[in-house]
Amino acid sequence: MNESIESPDTAESQAQRFREVFERLKVELHKVFVGHDELVEHVLAVLLSDGHVLLEGVPGLGKTLLARSLASALRLDFARIQFTPDLMPADIVGTMVLHEREGGGHELRFEPGPVISNFVLADEINRATPKTQSALLEAMQERQVSVSRRTLKLPEPFIVVATQNPIEQEGTYALPEAQLDRFLVKLLVGYPQEREYHDILTRTTEVEMPTIEPVSTGEEIVAMRRIARSVALSDQVRSFAVRLMMATQPGSPYAPAAVNNVVELGSSPRGAQGLILLGKVRALLGGRFAVSCQDIRDVALPVLRHRILLSFEGQSDRVDPDDVVKAALSAVSDLSN
Repeated sequence: MNESIESPDTAESQAQRFREVFERLKVELHKVFVGHDELVEHVLAVLLSDGHVLLEGVPGLGKTLLARSLASALRLDFARIQFTPDLMPADIVGTMVLHEREGGGHELRFEPGPVISNFVLADEINRATPKTQSALLEAMQERQVSVSRRTLKLPEPFIVVATQNPIEQEGTYALPEAQLDRFLVKLLVGYPQEREYHDILTRTTEVEMPTIEPVSTGEEIVAMRRIARSVALSDQVRSFAVRLMMATQPGSPYAPAAVNNVVELGSSPRGAQGLILLGKVRALLGGRFAVSCQDIRDVALPVLRHRILLSFEGQSDRVDPDDVVKAALSAVSDLSN
C-alpha cells in the first residue's frame, strides 16, 4: 500500500513522523560522531531518499565511524568490505562452492558475499581494482546480483556507504565515472572545529565509551522513503532542476563559459533525479509539502560535484568541481529571475 500526501492533515502527520525519525537517528549518531552537522544531515537524507553515499576525506576524520554508527542505529543486516588491491569480485557478490552431500556425492551451492546485506560499508573503495569496484554496479543500481545463472534480489532497504582517501594515490584506483554516477551524493569530510576536538578526546580517551542503540527499523526506513517521494513537485522547480543539470553539460543552452571552458562531461539525468529526491527530503524537514528552488540549490554541491568530468585544461588548472557547480547555479539563477 503506497503512502501519499493527499490532505493537509495527512501531510502534516506524515511530515511530522518523517522529522521524528530523522531527528531520532541524528541524535543517536551524535552520541559518538562529533560535529559535522551538515554532513550528518546529508547522510541521513540519502538514507531516507533511497540512495548511496560516497565519503571522501583524509584518514582519521571519522568516515568509517560515521558509517558504522549509522548501521548501529538501524536494525539492519550490516556488512563491511575492506577494499584492497587483491580483492576479487567474487569476494563481494559471492560464488558457487562445491559441497559434499551427507549421503555421498557433491553439489554446487551459492555462498552469498557481503554485498547481500541491507547496509554495506565499502571501506577505502579506491584501493580495489576497477574490475572489483564494478562488481558493485549491478547491486547499487539494479538492487540485485548475478552469479553464474542465478540472479538474487537484494533485501530492502539497501544502501552502500563508501569511503575513500583523496590524498594517497599509490596503490589506489580512481572510481570509474559509471560507478561514481551511482552514488547519489559525494560528501567531503573536513577537519573538526577546535571546540569539537575536546569533545572527541573526552568521548574516546576515558573509561566510559558512548554506545549507539538501534532506534529505527528497515520497515520504517522504507515507509519514510515512500513519504519522501510523495512530496509535491511543481513544473517550475522541475524545470529548475533540469536546467541546473544541463548547465553542467558543455555546449548546452544553459552552460556558462566556466563550464564550456573546463568541463568535458557534465551530469547525467541521475543528477536531476538526485536534486529532486534530496530536495523533497529538505522540504519535509522544513515542514513543507512542496519542493522549492532553494531546496534544489541547497543540495546541488553534494549531488553534482562527482558527476563532472574536467577536461585536460580544467585538470591542468586544478579547477575545483565545486566551483563549476557554483558557476552553473549562478547561471541558472540568473535565468530564473
